Amino acid sequence: MNVIHTEVAIIGGGIVGSSIAYFLGKKGIDVTVIEKGELASGTSSRCDGNILAIDKDPGFDSQMSLVSQQIISELSQDLTCSFEYRAPGSILVCETDEEMDAAKQWVDRQKALGLPFRMLDRQDIRAESPYLADDLPGGLECATDSTVNPYLLTYALFEDAAEKYGVHIHLRTEVKGITRNKAANGYTIHTSEGDVTASKIVNAAGVWAPHIGQMVGIDIPIVPRKGHLIVASRQMPVGMRKVMEFGYLISKFGGERKVDELTAKYGVALVFEPTESQNFLIGSSREFVGFDTSCNMEVVRCMARRALRFYPKLNDFNIVRTYTGLRPWTSDHLPIVSEVKELPGFYIAAGHEGDGISLAAVTGKLMSEMITEQSQTVISPEPLRFERFKERVNM
Repeated sequence: MNVIHTEVAIIGGGIVGSSIAYFLGKKGIDVTVIEKGELASGTSSRCDGNILAIDKDPGFDSQMSLVSQQIISELSQDLTCSFEYRAPGSILVCETDEEMDAAKQWVDRQKALGLPFRMLDRQDIRAESPYLADDLPGGLECATDSTVNPYLLTYALFEDAAEKYGVHIHLRTEVKGITRNKAANGYTIHTSEGDVTASKIVNAAGVWAPHIGQMVGIDIPIVPRKGHLIVASRQMPVGMRKVMEFGYLISKFGGERKVDELTAKYGVALVFEPTESQNFLIGSSREFVGFDTSCNMEVVRCMARRALRFYPKLNDFNIVRTYTGLRPWTSDHLPIVSEVKELPGFYIAAGHEGDGISLAAVTGKLMSEMITEQSQTVISPEPLRFERFKERVNM
């Protein structure tokens, strides 16, 4: 491409970049998206597709998820292409009475904030699926949790952004460097296909956001956290909605669990998710192993054993394939959705860990409001500021 100018350049063609492009384009902003590969070719194609509040820390985190669910529901009516949206709710199942006590506290905290949570007893679990283990004492439910096809949602957002709002998308275009033009109050992005000048940049590069940050001299504290998923099938349906074990929360937030050595080592916790194709996903694992995306069969076997602990009657399921993805992890489990104070016009929208699909919609809407300097935003951007990490170091 020749040198082009755009008002806002978004680096990253995943679910977060697509949402930002859609909401900015809808506001009439001139937007160009730069993606080094294909759309949804990174983390957005290597994950499940849930818009969850059930696994979010009570408070700002869960409230943000609830807003994202509402936006996704609206998008299911507004976008031209369907993205397999369903809102059946989801559940966490408990393995012990101790977990039931902890779940009760979790539900009470969420309900106090107005979220639609409730406890489930043993009968409720049996009614959920005849394949769940008989000894499970209960669990909890969030009624508003929804699910999408992350591929289709990414493409649906980009299609409407391009077709309806004139957003330009450049694929197979790798960012090689960024120069700040203080006099012109903007940036030049040097790519493998030529230069792009922009008044503002949004770094939506996920686990590669720190690499983009280095190009402008900032350290972005995002680390890749690897996760495995199994795609499985069987002749008879297993369940209609997402089921996770309560231990998933402990694994997500770094707590200690009473599990065997391998389960603890790989951060394995049950995740079961049915798809519209009648297959189902089994997860999950959590490891810090850099950018290694190879499948570790020891982890896969551990995940399968964990699934059979909760679904003992599923020993006839077939594994279709396994794959891994890299979650962009931050130390406080909240994303960075922020302008960088020392670099006016340079924004970050990354660090969603395993919540990129859940929070993409609210992230896109918030970023569009921040860039267009709206006085009121869909949620407060304060907890998501980039500078929060520096402030903690200096305290």
